[in-house]
Amino acid sequence: MATIFTRIAEGEIPSYKVAESEDFYAFLDINPLVPGHTLVIPRKVEDDYIFHLDESTYEGLWAFARKVAIAIKAAIPCKRVGVAVLGMEVPHTHIHLIPLQSEADMDFRKERPALTQDEFAAIAASILAEFKRL
Repeated sequence: MATIFTRIAEGEIPSYKVAESEDFYAFLDINPLVPGHTLVIPRKVEDDYIFHLDESTYEGLWAFARKVAIAIKAAIPCKRVGVAVLGMEVPHTHIHLIPLQSEADMDFRKERPALTQDEFAAIAASILAEFKRL
């Protein structure tokens, strides 16, 4: 059975897409640490541990994530975009890209902001527009 992230990338489950390619997909985390918190996944590999990825997928995922991070930084006012790879909650390799004002923004235990569907849609559209400019 496909993971929830595979089903999102295939369009079976709605998401706020911020970038995509044939091999990778990026979408807003629906329980973000901060507005713009994005998840980046490989489309074709469901392994839950990033270091199990074959070299080509691993390198491609990071190259794609870099481009997404550049788009996030252009779209969301932040000092930088932080990166986390935890992979404990969904058994599908994923990279968290998080717009940061400070290191405290990376605290996964903190209270999360509640965003409306319109806010999610506007953020996703802004990042996607920046991604397409790259």
